Amino acid sequence: MDLMTGAAPRETLVVRFEDDICFIRIHRPGANNTIDDLLVREFTEVLDLCEASVKIVVIEGSPEVFCFGADFKAIQRRVEGGQSGQIFDPGPMYDLWLRLATGPYVTVAHVRGQANAGGIGFVAACDIVLCDEGASFGLSELLFGLMPACVMPFLARRMGFAKANYMTLMTEPVSARCAHEWGLVDECAPDSQNLLRKKLLRLRRLSKPAILRYKRYMNALDDSLAAFKARALAANVEVFGDRDNLQKIARYVKTGQFPWEGG
Repeated sequence: MDLMTGAAPRETLVVRFEDDICFIRIHRPGANNTIDDLLVREFTEVLDLCEASVKIVVIEGSPEVFCFGADFKAIQRRVEGGQSGQIFDPGPMYDLWLRLATGPYVTVAHVRGQANAGGIGFVAACDIVLCDEGASFGLSELLFGLMPACVMPFLARRMGFAKANYMTLMTEPVSARCAHEWGLVDECAPDSQNLLRKKLLRLRRLSKPAILRYKRYMNALDDSLAAFKARALAANVEVFGDRDNLQKIARYVKTGQFPWEGG
């Protein structure tokens, strides 16, 4: 089977190659398009295929949910199964976002529906962010004693420290219009599919060597993502290593109760 046709079966993604564009759609409909180890691994494998000849990588979700962050159900299963030690290794996920930000292709996030928590990491890592007017963007981590540790270097780089800090502390979704005003989104439209089509027509005029040289230059101008990696991973390990946090997540999955509710 020719992997470059996008026909190879994948459990968490729907992948399509159209000449020099790779479309990657997060596809975990039974899990609210959340992130698990398999999604990170499959996404990384697809990016490996894009290195040599793909000029543009487009990331999408469903019309209702772009990506909702960490898979809490998977965390619950591990907690109730008595798994000890680190629940989730954040390194591969951070490296994936780093590749989206620095790789030899133009990355475009096309957001419809909800983007939350780790889903914001995919958004903020991309070179260009387009969205539907009905899209929303949120960071809910602090509600569960967590923090968007791995998201923050990418988000602060894109929209500035103050607004990234505000989104983290308030934990409530912001609208597409607000995200556009704050710099998280580059353009939004009632028909984001048509907006995406127009932008891809323009981006396809760029050559692969030109993109490669430009991304290499921009990476040299700002190496903050690599510089903050160790600190981000350590903070992520700290909050996901807190058994009290994990127990609260497991309870939320089972009962729907937030940490501040009930006993």
